[in-house]
Amino acid sequence: MAALALASASIAAAHAADLPDRIAQAKAIKVAVNAIYPPMEFKDPQSGMLTGFDIDLGNALAKQLGVSFDWQESAFEQLLPSLATGRADMILSGLSDRPERRESADFIDYLNSGAQFYVLSDRAAEFKTPADLCGKSVGSSRSTSFPKSIEAWSAENCVSAGKPAITVVGTEDTASARSQLKQRRLDAGVQGSETIPYAMTLEPDVYRPLGAPFTSVSQGIAFTKQDTQLRDAVLAALKRLTADGTYAAIITKWHLEASAAKQITLNGAPLP
Repeated sequence: MAALALASASIAAAHAADLPDRIAQAKAIKVAVNAIYPPMEFKDPQSGMLTGFDIDLGNALAKQLGVSFDWQESAFEQLLPSLATGRADMILSGLSDRPERRESADFIDYLNSGAQFYVLSDRAAEFKTPADLCGKSVGSSRSTSFPKSIEAWSAENCVSAGKPAITVVGTEDTASARSQLKQRRLDAGVQGSETIPYAMTLEPDVYRPLGAPFTSVSQGIAFTKQDTQLRDAVLAALKRLTADGTYAAIITKWHLEASAAKQITLNGAPLP
């Protein structure tokens, strides 16, 4: 056991040598997170501690790198600015890898996602397909890209077909959208496809997905364009976690099998 622990420590020390000097010396990586997006990241209601898929993955990455992760909680709209100003070294927070974001950041893509409609189960007979939402009110967190995605879907599938447009309602967060849905203030909601199964486990028989995801996007770990050494060290650590089964185990723990990345990509491109 002592020999095994020593070997593990030696491996972690070797990987730490791949990190930028500022991080190797501090033995910590500052990680920005917006902890209101279960099951990706959220506060455990009992302990108040950060938990979720990204938190487990981050802690596994930290162990691989021989450092600790210093989680920096931030508003969603401040995630990328915190990276640009140096308040954070990286972002691990269910952040979509979008072309416009690649202008200022690099993304290690590690999970599949997509915008998906959902309704109350007791309105399933009323809303059988997404087209039934034309002219209805659909809510989603205003801090995400989902409201614009709903508008684009509505223009293509409702307005172009001569049907009334969807009324898009921006909410404080996804929990607020679900609350308004149950209050009948909304007809449907939109969340990331990776989050709806978790919401359904919390409130069985309350929600039902409507159709398949209508967008496709990868979630990525974000770094500044200049911080290639840190990016490459985290990428190598993530590769090791996929090879030894740790990534798959965390996926299974959070019931994200349908969203698991079949391969790790960098800015949407396959690795050599």
